[in-house]
Amino acid sequence: MKILKTSALFLLVQAFSPLVLLAQNQTGPTKGNDRFSVHAQTTVINQFKPSFTAPYSGPNSLSTQKESQTSITSTLFLGARLWRGASVWLDPEIAGGSGLSQVLGLADATNGETFRIGTLAPKLYVARLFFRQVIALSRTNTYGESNFNQLGGSLPERYLAFTVGKISAADYFDVNSYSHDPRTQFMSWALMSNGGWDYPANTRGYTPSVVAEYVSPRHELRYSFSLVPLVANGSTMNWDINKAGSHTLEYTHHHDLAGHPGSVRALGFFTTTNMGNYRESLILSTDKPVIENTRRYGRTKYGGGINLEQELTQQLGGFVRASWNDGHNETWVFTEIDHSASAGLVMKGTQWKRENDNLGLAFVASGISRPHRAYLAAGGQGFMLGDGQLNYASEHLTEVYYRAELAPDHLFLSGAYQLITNPGYNHDRHGPVNVLSVRVHARI
Repeated sequence: MKILKTSALFLLVQAFSPLVLLAQNQTGPTKGNDRFSVHAQTTVINQFKPSFTAPYSGPNSLSTQKESQTSITSTLFLGARLWRGASVWLDPEIAGGSGLSQVLGLADATNGETFRIGTLAPKLYVARLFFRQVIALSRTNTYGESNFNQLGGSLPERYLAFTVGKISAADYFDVNSYSHDPRTQFMSWALMSNGGWDYPANTRGYTPSVVAEYVSPRHELRYSFSLVPLVANGSTMNWDINKAGSHTLEYTHHHDLAGHPGSVRALGFFTTTNMGNYRESLILSTDKPVIENTRRYGRTKYGGGINLEQELTQQLGGFVRASWNDGHNETWVFTEIDHSASAGLVMKGTQWKRENDNLGLAFVASGISRPHRAYLAAGGQGFMLGDGQLNYASEHLTEVYYRAELAPDHLFLSGAYQLITNPGYNHDRHGPVNVLSVRVHARI
């Protein structure tokens, strides 16, 4: 049955192929300024978790039974140049499948391609729809190849850019060359972004936003205002911007150390909406508190993160991230993490004559605030966590992956292993939990 379902998903993906091939025949490679850009990607991830033992389980616990789940996403990236510096983009996407245990019981969820949705059936939706205007601040240009949501052509070395529409905030903020894209790099949610950043998005990871950018060879500054969902982990956005919304600000500095490039990014965010409060929910009930009963407008969540990446040799690079949020009010969008730290290394396969292969190893430790702990210990539930009780310990995840290039620039096969302890921050359910993954990623 699973094979039949996966085959059906692949048939849906093939509907995208003629459009991509047609666009390739019309545009082709060029060193001029492309008028159109058409690309596509498909990613299939299968994950298997053997059984593990635990003294108890709750409604939102990671299942102790062995399980296997498959996810698939397929995206078209359609862009057109309007006038100098202006472009418009449409990204239709199909997604289907599920994460392990319906993406419950883990803060450092194992598959960044899965969503917390109630259906496994593939669904077509608009992922991105936005307008972008670039304003040159220098006469010196660089050339950029056509890519996902990027037109091939010249781009000023220094510029202002303004983007309006439905986007993924992760396309603009907390970027990292070694750990950011679960389709080609590390898969865990807590490795693809700073875990403490409750980044604005709907259930599938997208939201209407306004983004302003200043970009130069050494310095970058970005600000965005984004809509947030009407309810935690919701799919319907709250358009009352007087009461709800999220602000994100990030500064990036690029540098060279002994001839090796690196970047440092500092991010801050502030979100306000009708959140519930952990302490207030415990005042109302010390037994199985319900945080939804305390929701009101005016509540906030704020925090920040540091993101470092550094090439160490021509074949080896590394990253470090650390993030924190205040943790007084409920997690609204991303995952139930109030502070997190991660580090990792990625090596190219040059030494074994596979220069476009990658071998990665990373570790992340995540935690939650004292009010958040007390709420879960009393039997409260978040939208991802809730074992019914809690013997608190930080959640740890180690991930190693190998990505092999099967067809140059177009087809990649990855294998990954994740080791997790204290899932859901619960030492009573220590594990360890083992997750094995196979990932296929195709791109045109």
